[in-house]
Amino acid sequence: MRTTSRAWIVALCWLTVMFEGFDIVALGATIPILTDPATSHLGVTVADMTFVSTISLVGVAVGAVLIGPVADRFGRRVPLMICIGVFSVFTLLFPLMPNVALMGLVRFLAGLGLGGCMPVAVTMMQESAPGGRRANASTITMTGYHAGAVLASLAALWAHEHWPWLFYLGGVLGLISLPLMWFKLPETRAAVVATPAAPARKYGIRDLFTDGRARITIGLWVGAFMGLLLVYGLNTWMPKIMATAGYSVSSSLVMLFVLNVGAIIGLLVGGRIGDAKGIKGTTLVWFAASALFLALLSIKFSEVFLLNTVILLTGVFVFCAQVLVYAFVGYLYPRSLVATAMGFTSGVGRLGAIVGPWITGSLVAANLAYPGGFYFFAIVAVIGFVFVAFIPKPAATTAAALHARDEAAENVES
Repeated sequence: MRTTSRAWIVALCWLTVMFEGFDIVALGATIPILTDPATSHLGVTVADMTFVSTISLVGVAVGAVLIGPVADRFGRRVPLMICIGVFSVFTLLFPLMPNVALMGLVRFLAGLGLGGCMPVAVTMMQESAPGGRRANASTITMTGYHAGAVLASLAALWAHEHWPWLFYLGGVLGLISLPLMWFKLPETRAAVVATPAAPARKYGIRDLFTDGRARITIGLWVGAFMGLLLVYGLNTWMPKIMATAGYSVSSSLVMLFVLNVGAIIGLLVGGRIGDAKGIKGTTLVWFAASALFLALLSIKFSEVFLLNTVILLTGVFVFCAQVLVYAFVGYLYPRSLVATAMGFTSGVGRLGAIVGPWITGSLVAANLAYPGGFYFFAIVAVIGFVFVAFIPKPAATTAAALHARDEAAENVES
């Protein structure tokens, strides 16, 4: 693939993942405004917005599951643009909804589109990665999520009570990206075309469990579930947990920032190590280190520098461990099944994104969040470690070996 084409893939797939980070933080920043009787004319309650945010994540999970087989059958490029279009249109409509039921419906439909974006974007990045460096491609793509979160935070500070502009901005950015993708985004996997000599094989969920792939699929699904449970549980409730531990509210917000800085560092480093040293061993180390540092956070630190160092390292390992599970997909499945596998792995993982904040919130409500929340998170990381260990070691363990495997497969296909 030409360098220019690869550069467009990197830029546009990164932009696609950025939309998710923007959207989640935009909704989170809107909730306090909508639930404040002084600023909201809709009479929205906290319970109402819990429903809206949850149904949105359900839509994301369903969208991720549905997109995989479509992208394997018809190629990556057009399904990705359709997903962005669906997300953008219903994001623009969200502020115009007059009641909670319609708000939930629109957020669910926007979630369907958003859920399909990330698996296809990561798949395209893996397939276009030079020398088969699929883990690094996955982690670099996911830094877009954190960039989107930062952009939404800044936009929320600007918008204040004019919260609809957050969704107008997100929707317009998505629509603007579509013409650029139409003209500049190349296909990384051609649509499967049937011929009399070579009938097209249709892949589906059954193929994820045949030909010895059951252990792989179960291990990846549980690993993704545990990884996203940690990511969403920490990002949603960490400030509250640390405030419960006796730290000031302002300090707890700084800790959340430090956690996400660590996430970016981990994503930039972890993928390179996974490609160079082997994806399974790297993922195991990342989950084990996540468990260790999460357990350490149960200790009350009097030294601020030491506390923030532990939080930074927690971010380095927790966020990247989850993304390395996605990188695993490119090493373990045949190319014609990668998008299906990525979609289902992402979709099951999204259930962890729903469960994580709910369980952590329940611990907060029961006054068990500190130190119990960090014990819980450490156990989750250990479970992720166990199920990743359960996955067979890929035949192509490094980027170089994977590249050689793909070249051989392409020669057979041609």
